[in-house]
Amino acid sequence: MGGVVFDSGWSKVVGSGSNPCYDRSLATFPDGHPNPWTATNMLRGNYTARIDPKGRLKVPTPFRRLIEDKHGGEFYITSLTGENVRIYALKEWESIEERLSLLPTMDPARRKFLDRTNYYGQQATIDGQGRLLIHPLLRKSAEVLGDVAVLGYLTYLEVWELDKFKLRMLSDPYTEEDEAAIARLGI
Repeated sequence: MGGVVFDSGWSKVVGSGSNPCYDRSLATFPDGHPNPWTATNMLRGNYTARIDPKGRLKVPTPFRRLIEDKHGGEFYITSLTGENVRIYALKEWESIEERLSLLPTMDPARRKFLDRTNYYGQQATIDGQGRLLIHPLLRKSAEVLGDVAVLGYLTYLEVWELDKFKLRMLSDPYTEEDEAAIARLGI
């Protein structure tokens, strides 16, 4: 039996094999903590930035200010595929880990996700000049050096080599099916 159960302000998806998820539309959570990802605090847009020869990404100022104001200067930098870089505020990544811990240790999807995010992942601290070090394994795999696209995906950033991202959009166009799925959200 699937459905949505509201319990003290938390949204919980129930049903076979489902896991709790938190309602990001709340301004504060039931325990009184503010929700750092309200609509005015989402990461959105695209900025061109540079990764220097030492592998340091100069985080675009609008993104950096928002993340530092809400979460501080600790990050988890990883990838699921190795073709791009994902940058999470450490607090956001810890929230993901908490949700993953609800799955059994040997769950195949959990294992695959952690295999990849641990292989490519490292914790990082932003330096005084607003730079994050992208470790060599991920930098080489994603082919990011020089000018890159830094895109906001609401709660995390993705970093792409510019031409690779353009090719990705061309090879995977926005379809009528995509439009219908988004329209179901009233958008």
